Amino acid sequence: MPRLKQLALHLGLACAALSPLLAVAQSAEPEQIDAAEAIESADDAAGDAMSDAELDSLLDVGAGPESTGTGLKWGGYAEFMAAYTLPEPDRWSHLRARAELTGSGALAPRVNWKLTARAEADGAFDLEDAHYPGPVRRDQRRDFMLREAYVDIGHGDWEFRLGRQHVIWGEMVGFFFADVVSARDLRDFLLPEFESMRIGQWAARAEYFGSDTHFELLWVPKPSFDEIGEPGSDFYAFPWLPADTRVSEDKPADDDIDNGNWGARISHLVGGWDLSAFYYRSYDVSPTLYAYTPGQASLRHERLHQVGGTFSKDMGSFVLKGEAVHTRGRSLNTFRPIGIPGAFELGLEPTDMVDYALGVDMPSGDWRFNVQYYGRWLEDHHPLMMSDRNETGVTFQVVHGVGGDLETELLAVSSLNRSDYMLRPKVSWKFAPSWRVVTGLDIFGGSDPGLFSAYDRQDRAYLELRHWF
Repeated sequence: MPRLKQLALHLGLACAALSPLLAVAQSAEPEQIDAAEAIESADDAAGDAMSDAELDSLLDVGAGPESTGTGLKWGGYAEFMAAYTLPEPDRWSHLRARAELTGSGALAPRVNWKLTARAEADGAFDLEDAHYPGPVRRDQRRDFMLREAYVDIGHGDWEFRLGRQHVIWGEMVGFFFADVVSARDLRDFLLPEFESMRIGQWAARAEYFGSDTHFELLWVPKPSFDEIGEPGSDFYAFPWLPADTRVSEDKPADDDIDNGNWGARISHLVGGWDLSAFYYRSYDVSPTLYAYTPGQASLRHERLHQVGGTFSKDMGSFVLKGEAVHTRGRSLNTFRPIGIPGAFELGLEPTDMVDYALGVDMPSGDWRFNVQYYGRWLEDHHPLMMSDRNETGVTFQVVHGVGGDLETELLAVSSLNRSDYMLRPKVSWKFAPSWRVVTGLDIFGGSDPGLFSAYDRQDRAYLELRHWF
């Protein structure tokens, strides 16, 4: 394992070092642009040239090459993803075929609709049936998701969206901080693209668009929650639970309107500073483990109050941005050993907490660097919690686009409280106008218990092939 991690580190550094050698053939000097434009340009580089966001743009009413003559637009993608987990027992952890189809159209002036569905099947869980328990195989061998299904209605400076939708209130590299509304598919931890991880909420949203102000009201009558898989899966949210544990999850009743979530958000541009603030009253999208006996565990979703904000500012040569969220109503687990190997007494301690992140985006020609400092502060800390009162960490990301088709990336994340890290080198190649291949490694490590070291035996190599249509 140490040799594998060392090899991965060298591969990641080699990816970054190889990019300038591949760019020697390009003799033109990059045009000087400001930081915000450079980041936008880098985001539109060839490796992501047909991203899901651009697919949404293609599907906007009045755009796109496909039309029935009645305003109907359609598109989507097909993808194959193979992942091989390297530590013993080495195995296929994904052999997944996925297809996503999106349709959109106009019902009347300023009345539009959009529908997105995704289906997938994964052969790894049948091929490796000796490793994965039955509940894991049943949970992950196939899936269907209605990702979006909404109607947009415009009136004056207001836009109203009704139906299943994604609501994004924050965007930082590697983690969800102020992005508190959307549920997520966490069966692959934080490894997939965030857009593909988000699970839509059935919601009613009203947005006001002024010259420098954006105001938003949100009501979620039937909340969606994180998909975390089953005990024994590679990235189960509670990895210390034995694979044969039976888990029950207590969710709020769908037929009680008082169980809905609601919130408001306002953003304003002041002297080049893009500032936002929000309040969100909701059931936690992440479950809390509130009861455990050998062979049986119970999860529930706690009622939260969250107040937060975001900011960003183009400083010329770089972009400064940050997010912070204060959460009240969440409890954290405590673990008291009881003298039996592998057994413990589970407890819950309520505490207010603040999650925060401060980041810098620095573009330089075909290169883009991102550095973040993040953390969580607990108002009430118990010595038997698995975390310190103030948990902090750093992320470092370097992205290099070569020509219009190739992009290399290295993302490194590390705790500052303990030996605990994640390393992700990858290469993306757009080898045709609507085709992309991505290959890379996901490496976890650390000698101390932590968020990443918990998955130390899940290091993997992967390959993704995607075609947009």
